[in-house]
Amino acid sequence: MNKRPGRITSTSLAAAILLALTHTAAAQNASPPATPADAAAKTSTEAQTRVKNLGPVVVTGTRAGNRTESSSLTPIDVISADVLKQTGTIDLTQALERAIPSLNFPFAPASDTFAFQRPFELRGLSPDQVLVLVDGKRWHPGALVLSLGQIGQGSQGIDLNTIPLSAIDHIEVLRDGASAQYGSDALSGVVNIILKKGAKGGDVQLSGGQFSAGDGRQWQGAANFGIPLGGESGWLRITAENSNQSPSNRAGVDRRPGLAQLGVKFHYGTVAFRNQNLFLNTQYDISPGVQFYAFGHYGRRVGEPRGFYRYGSNTPYPNNPLIGMVYPDGFLPREHGVSTDTSLVAGLRGTWNDWRWDISGNYGGNRVSYSTQNSTNYAMLNDFGSSPTSFHDGILTAKQQTFDIDISREISFGWLPNPLTLSFGTQWLRQSYDVTAGDFGSYYVGTSGVRGGAQGFAGWGPQDAISVDRHDVAEYLQLEGNLTERFGFSAAVRHEDYSDFGTTTSAALSGRFDFTDSFALRGSASTGFRAPGLGQQHYSETTSASFGAGNSLGLPPGIYLRGLVPVDNPLARLLGSEPLEAEKSRNFTAGVVWNPTNELNMSFDAYQITVTNRIALSSSLSLSTPAVKDYLAANGVTNLQYSGLSYFTNAGTVRTQGADVVTSYRSDFGDNGNLLSTLSYGYHKNKVTDVKPNPAVLDSLGVIFQRLNRSAIKGLLADTAPRSKLILNETYNIGPWAFNGTLTRYGRITSYGSTSYLDDTVYPHKWLLDLAVSYNRDRWTFTVGGDNVLNTYPKKVPVGDDQNGAFPYSSSSPFGFQGAFVYGKVQYHW
Repeated sequence: MNKRPGRITSTSLAAAILLALTHTAAAQNASPPATPADAAAKTSTEAQTRVKNLGPVVVTGTRAGNRTESSSLTPIDVISADVLKQTGTIDLTQALERAIPSLNFPFAPASDTFAFQRPFELRGLSPDQVLVLVDGKRWHPGALVLSLGQIGQGSQGIDLNTIPLSAIDHIEVLRDGASAQYGSDALSGVVNIILKKGAKGGDVQLSGGQFSAGDGRQWQGAANFGIPLGGESGWLRITAENSNQSPSNRAGVDRRPGLAQLGVKFHYGTVAFRNQNLFLNTQYDISPGVQFYAFGHYGRRVGEPRGFYRYGSNTPYPNNPLIGMVYPDGFLPREHGVSTDTSLVAGLRGTWNDWRWDISGNYGGNRVSYSTQNSTNYAMLNDFGSSPTSFHDGILTAKQQTFDIDISREISFGWLPNPLTLSFGTQWLRQSYDVTAGDFGSYYVGTSGVRGGAQGFAGWGPQDAISVDRHDVAEYLQLEGNLTERFGFSAAVRHEDYSDFGTTTSAALSGRFDFTDSFALRGSASTGFRAPGLGQQHYSETTSASFGAGNSLGLPPGIYLRGLVPVDNPLARLLGSEPLEAEKSRNFTAGVVWNPTNELNMSFDAYQITVTNRIALSSSLSLSTPAVKDYLAANGVTNLQYSGLSYFTNAGTVRTQGADVVTSYRSDFGDNGNLLSTLSYGYHKNKVTDVKPNPAVLDSLGVIFQRLNRSAIKGLLADTAPRSKLILNETYNIGPWAFNGTLTRYGRITSYGSTSYLDDTVYPHKWLLDLAVSYNRDRWTFTVGGDNVLNTYPKKVPVGDDQNGAFPYSSSSPFGFQGAFVYGKVQYHW
């Protein structure tokens, strides 16, 4: 970003808005009153296009009130609540992943906070490069910074699973860059969750299921209903959900001599969770032209991920000589997290002289309190002769507040056949991030050199405690409409001024031409940005991580402490860290929409996204070799509390190229029912086109000192997700019966070695089949079904990469490794 010159840009944008308003007023004064014929003509032209089967009106990426899914200028998926509930999952993100091929939501077992808050990707970009809105309002990020070596490493993304499925009417997924409309984070697209509204209707549902292996049982009770307020003046809609997930385990037996007979000691599967969610949504007409609206959420999630098993002194491979003082037979650390999620949006909207206005305030926050149980601290055992077995690790809190003003109206120009929609507004955004230190024993390391911190998940100490915040002021301007009966366009510009990064300006231009009633071309070009998260700038932690043979620490295989420190940490600076810069993007999309009949709808969109200054977590840099110890000692650093260190860095440039295909066909068989067939396919290829040079200080320390190793460059920055995914869905309805089948093909993935292609592992593509049948009687719906009914598992990891047999499957599998899941649902609706 640039610095202070942005003030000039801000003033220029404000002047442009005032000029547009002045021109509008003049045009209004010069125009005669509208006649009935003019009104009829306006109604005709507001159809925007002549394409058949336009579908539902969409509100994402547009501020005109008459864009539909099929007439949109940019690719948008509209996912109904019925589609979201076609599988046995109770997670919103997993339901979306089953419906949208460009969305990836991998399973993350045995991964500390990774298992607690699972990330998702859109179009192969990072989880924090997709913007999430709820009814058009920016949703807040989670408090957890994901620091392990899997998809989404280093991100502080949105936890979609805090939003209850029962509160959702539908979801609009904009597959295009949208920073010019919405600001930071919208590099890969926007997920806009549209809530149920009105006083009428409701449902109560109970669902339950388990994996065919006999574990991982889950159940959920949910209710959604509306009540009127003040007669016909308003309504309140209430959603409540309560769910429970039991753990599953696919860990294997450690095959080493003397351990195989002990049986399964590790945990590798779904994590135990308990969830409660309450969502309120209300609206009240204060006057014919003014409306009050608000929605709020409270959620509480309690989860218990597991760490790595520590072998005791009664085995041939004790984790530490001191373990016999507490756990002679070994122990499995149990992590206990409590995530509290709160949000409140309130505003006024209305019309005045044909101007539509919306003023709102938005608060959101996520608080995670973390503990480690069934554990110990070896440094405390060594220094004091005893150690607690349970530790409170600390508290993470992320908060966000916004204040928005949005104004728009249709403007008629005499030289254009159709009115244009002018929209402008401003947003004030404040974000804060806090880390509160945990118990003394959770972070104690001492000076003896014995491994410290709570085993499993070391706590945040005083050196990690922070309280930081920033604010941003943004202004935007958008003009949209049809220049002819067949050509529509949209132009948008947005200026941002961050207190910690200065200013930036994003722009977007999109257009669509309808050649016939059934065929259209569309395209867009835009720039975007993402300000580094407060967690990426200031967060630090100490974690236990497993390092295999030939690791970057230069140590024998084992479990070692790794530190994550901010870029301004003195130790990070000594090892080449630099201040973070904002990510910048260029996004190009071109597509075709073809609806040859009322029953058949097809679209194809190709895209290229280039992200410069891509932020990534560095490789674990060794603090254990003689060269680095001497170098650090010469600079006054002698007491090292971990074996390796990582920090965030602007890694380089990543280019994503891909295409999305969506087709649907509806067959009507009269008395024999109807069949809806949907085929969607997504393909993307990520390539790191430029990597910033390795710091000279790292080159001088040895060949293992690479700020970004091969697996980070080719894997975490590029091919962490399948390049392709195909989804074929068939829904057949006849009388009271409904049959649903979904066939999903996940493309292959590659696990890259850190130094050589000889260590690469390719996991082939896999097909998964989901089946369900429902019976409707009066107001009741009964459903039984199975996800992954063919019990498909991914290819096992090679010997040597499987933790001696304990972890037989890759944690990067896009569909997990739990096998078939069977479930049942009962719903009463009115």
